[in-house]
Amino acid sequence: MRRARNMWGGRLVIGVLVVAVAGAGFGLYWFQPWKLWQDETVDEALPGVTAPAATPSPRPSVTPSAAPPASEDPGPRTLADGELVSHEHATSGTVKLVRLADGSHVVRLENLDTSNGPDLRVWLTDAPVTQGRGGWHVFDDGEYVSLGKLKGNKGSQNYAVPKGVDPSRYTSVSIWCDRFDVSFGAAELARA
Repeated sequence: MRRARNMWGGRLVIGVLVVAVAGAGFGLYWFQPWKLWQDETVDEALPGVTAPAATPSPRPSVTPSAAPPASEDPGPRTLADGELVSHEHATSGTVKLVRLADGSHVVRLENLDTSNGPDLRVWLTDAPVTQGRGGWHVFDDGEYVSLGKLKGNKGSQNYAVPKGVDPSRYTSVSIWCDRFDVSFGAAELARA
């Protein structure tokens, strides 16, 4: 009888240990706490911006030539911008909505500095940006477009706005944690 109790007690201890190890493994996977100490820096150039080419030295001309007509620069144009405010995590940097020369649009994060985390996304939204805890959960209440996973928690990076999406319908950008449905930081887009 005593042997049966000891065997039952041993199985119970093993069962509790298995559940505890499985729970700890799931918790580590779900929260990914090590990301709080890992930074990933991404520094992308704005698409369509090229470094100026070296100009050859001028040669004397025998016949004068007419100067080509001045044209409007077809390069990227900032349509709206704003400063990131902190929500769940300390976040800073600027956000720009840029129309490229080909007519496409990108959301550009410049000098971004936020915490790393699990399943971070860049969202273009119609939600107002509110400082403090009141602004943490509002971005999935209205319309939003996910522009993709956050490439890095530091640096400057670009996110293409999908074709068919009218960027003028959206008023803010959020660094959104899809796993916990919370904003790390957001910026109100002020039209330029």
